[in-house]
Amino acid sequence: MNIRSLTRGDGVVIGAAVLLFIASFLDLYSLDNAPDDADMPSLWDSGPVVLGVVLAGIIGAALVVVSRGLSQPRKVAGLDLGQFGVAFTVFAAWCALGNLFDPVGGFDGTGGFSTEIGAGMGLILAFIAAALMAAAAIASPLVPALKGPLLPAARPAAPQPYGAQPPGGYGYPGAGAQQQAPFGGQPQQGQPGQPGQQPFPGQPQPGQPQQGQPAAPAPAGDFSPFWFAVPVPRPLFPEDGSPTPIAELAPGTWYLAVEQRGQALVAQTQDGRRGVLQDTSGIQRG
Repeated sequence: MNIRSLTRGDGVVIGAAVLLFIASFLDLYSLDNAPDDADMPSLWDSGPVVLGVVLAGIIGAALVVVSRGLSQPRKVAGLDLGQFGVAFTVFAAWCALGNLFDPVGGFDGTGGFSTEIGAGMGLILAFIAAALMAAAAIASPLVPALKGPLLPAARPAAPQPYGAQPPGGYGYPGAGAQQQAPFGGQPQQGQPGQPGQQPFPGQPQPGQPQQGQPAAPAPAGDFSPFWFAVPVPRPLFPEDGSPTPIAELAPGTWYLAVEQRGQALVAQTQDGRRGVLQDTSGIQRG
C-alpha cells in the first residue's frame, strides 16, 4: 500500500473517522433538568447506533482509504472497494440523521417522558462526522482541491549519470550513503569511492574506457537524466511499442528518466525494468 497516493480528500475521511470514534464514547441522550453527574449511556450502549453509524462509518472510511492506496484496484461483486466504502459512509450519515431526529425510537409518546429526552453530544458529533466523511468520500474524485496529494513527495538528490544507481538504492534518492556500482557494470579500479584502490601511472583514469573495451554510450543530444514523480498512477509501456504495460508508476515514488523520445520519456523502475512513459503531463522533476 502506497500512502503517498492518498489525497487531501482521503485525509478528511480519516479525520472524520477519528472524530466518529471519539463521539462513540460520548452521551447518546440528553435529558432536561438532569444533574451534571447523571450517568448517560454512550453510543456503544445502542445496538442500532453502533452498527448503523459507528461501525458502518469506520468500515466505509477504511475501505475508501485502502482502495486509494492500492496500486491495483480490488473489486468485490464487480464493484470497486472504494465504491463500497462510499456507500457505507452515506449509509452511516443517513442512520445518524435518523437517530438525531428520533433518539428514543419506540419510546415516543409512552409514559410522557420522551419529550424530555433529546440527542446527546455523542449523537450530534457522530452525525457531523458521518456527514463530513460521506461528503469527502464523494467529492474527493471531483473537487480539484481534494484531489491533491496528502503527503508531498520527498525531494530527490542530484541526478545521477546515465546508467548509474543513486546512493542508498535505486528509486530512493538521497537515502543512505552506501556506494553502488554503475548499472550494468562492475566498479573499475581507481574509481572514486572505492577504498584501497588508487590510480597508478599507466592505469585508466576514472571516466576513461579501458583498453580493448568499448566506451559507455552517452545520451543522445543534450538530454540529461533526471528524477521525476508522476501526479497519478500511469502505465509504463515496453520500448518495442507493445500496447500491454509492463509496470505502473505510482505517485510519491521517484523514477529516473534515461532518454527522451519526442514527448515521451524512457524511465527505469526500481527493479531495473525500462519502458516508455507516454503521458508526461504534470510530472514533477527532481
